[in-house]
Amino acid sequence: MKQNKHHRRAFTLLEIIVVVMIIAVLATLVAPRLLGRVGSAKQTAAKAKAATIAKTVNLYILDMGLSAPSDDFDLEVLLLHPDDGGGPSGPYLERADDLVDPWGNNFEILVPGDINASFDIISFGEDGEQGGEETNADITQ
Repeated sequence: MKQNKHHRRAFTLLEIIVVVMIIAVLATLVAPRLLGRVGSAKQTAAKAKAATIAKTVNLYILDMGLSAPSDDFDLEVLLLHPDDGGGPSGPYLERADDLVDPWGNNFEILVPGDINASFDIISFGEDGEQGGEETNADITQ
């Protein structure tokens, strides 16, 4: 007569510790690369958004028959309807969020521009202050 033994197979504590250590080592190698890409993705998004705002400002300037924005130009005018003081084809942007960079700071306009002749659209990056390097670099369109 053969005895039917039920073998119960389970993980030992040592095996679980080894697996957790392997996962921890992999996470420390992969995490910095992923976090670096998040920063560069925000910079790319800010550049695209700044370019969109610059094109929108140019549309406003053309509609108003101007050659350049005034020194005290406020980007908020792009959100206004014609009856509220916006341009004849306004509003040029749909939401106030269209004027906010990926870090939650408002884009600014510099008239006349440092890079472009008539104006620059600027995001001061993650730190929200003028200047900075790499991930905190200013973005100008």
